[in-house]
Amino acid sequence: MTYYLLKSEPNDYSIDDLERDHNTVWDGVRNNLALKYLKDIKKGDKCFIYHTGKEKQIVGLAEAITDAYIENQDVRNSYVVDVKFLEKYQKLLTLKQMKDNDQFEGFDLIRLSRLSVMPVKENYLKLILNSVS
Repeated sequence: MTYYLLKSEPNDYSIDDLERDHNTVWDGVRNNLALKYLKDIKKGDKCFIYHTGKEKQIVGLAEAITDAYIENQDVRNSYVVDVKFLEKYQKLLTLKQMKDNDQFEGFDLIRLSRLSVMPVKENYLKLILNSVS
């Protein structure tokens, strides 16, 4: 099992929307590197949900319920993945907290701020899980 971070503008689709809907198709990814990472997602992988915009924080956890797949055969690189809601965090982890913590140095969320899908390496995974629990 691998962990990923999926970014969403909460005004477009928030953790509350995912909780209400129970599951959704995660789509709209256009950046080539983000698409590469999205294509790597497998059923059972966990996905941190990160709100962009004014919030800039990890707000919850979802699980991939499918492998990534092509949604529209007529559109090149139209990969998506179905995810289901797992948890909304009571204790949130903000981008500022991550930037202020030297242990997050090199984390793609900080290093490649425009990237909407990214894997979470083991060292960052432990830091995130300890921060939200």
